Amino acid sequence: MEIRVLRYFLTVVREESITKAADVLHITQPTLSRQMAQMEDEMGVKLFDRGTRKIVLTNEGLLLRRRAEEILELVDKTERELTEQEEAVEGTVSVGCGDFGAVQMLPELFQSFHERYPAVIFDLYTATADHVRDQMERGLIDVGLLLEPINMEKYDFIRLNQKEQWVVVMPADAPLASRQSVTPADLKGLPLILPRRLNIQSELASWFGDEFDKLNVLFTSNLPSNGSVMVCHKLAYAIVIKGSISLWNQEKITYRPLNSELSASSVLA
Repeated sequence: MEIRVLRYFLTVVREESITKAADVLHITQPTLSRQMAQMEDEMGVKLFDRGTRKIVLTNEGLLLRRRAEEILELVDKTERELTEQEEAVEGTVSVGCGDFGAVQMLPELFQSFHERYPAVIFDLYTATADHVRDQMERGLIDVGLLLEPINMEKYDFIRLNQKEQWVVVMPADAPLASRQSVTPADLKGLPLILPRRLNIQSELASWFGDEFDKLNVLFTSNLPSNGSVMVCHKLAYAIVIKGSISLWNQEKITYRPLNSELSASSVLA
């Protein structure tokens, strides 16, 4: 499969029409139709449901779109890097990170690096550690700031000294806000928001003990900021890393640490 044809395919997807895509690509409509038909024959699957008004992707087409976007992003990144090798140090450093306290170290690193290499810009990408590591595997992210536990066998990394503390976030007027800390028994029966990462859930399961399987889990959330919106509307209590809440509206929500304390470390990989 040629890179050129993948670009044609994504243009058709974006324009939802062979005719419109052909105009954008400056090729004839029959040529583009033939290229798409050859791609389907090559793969042995149907990529489009060709309706009367617009083209709709099949399940196989949706999968190819995701993969084509990843492939072309990596191709474009590689081309930029190869070009930049012959020039001064410039380009983009892609940094993926979670939503936790250790992010506070990044501005100083960015500033010192930028002073030395002013032509370099940064692409800051926020996601869970599992997703950032997946993007690193694909070559789309250069550096990851990741919350453990995470498998680091394939990477050079530095484990940071700063500890990240797990807390329960709640509305400011919640009954538990009168406590100094929160125990598993305090959360029994209450609607909860847990982190989506399964390895984090395993850590929390150890803290909850026998109560974990009885929890009233209303949501799981990949990033604390999503869960905070639900907390603001008093839908649930969220278990998050303390360092993620510095920019939240403290008049509407507050937090209390877990008792006994549960903490995590982070790595720069």
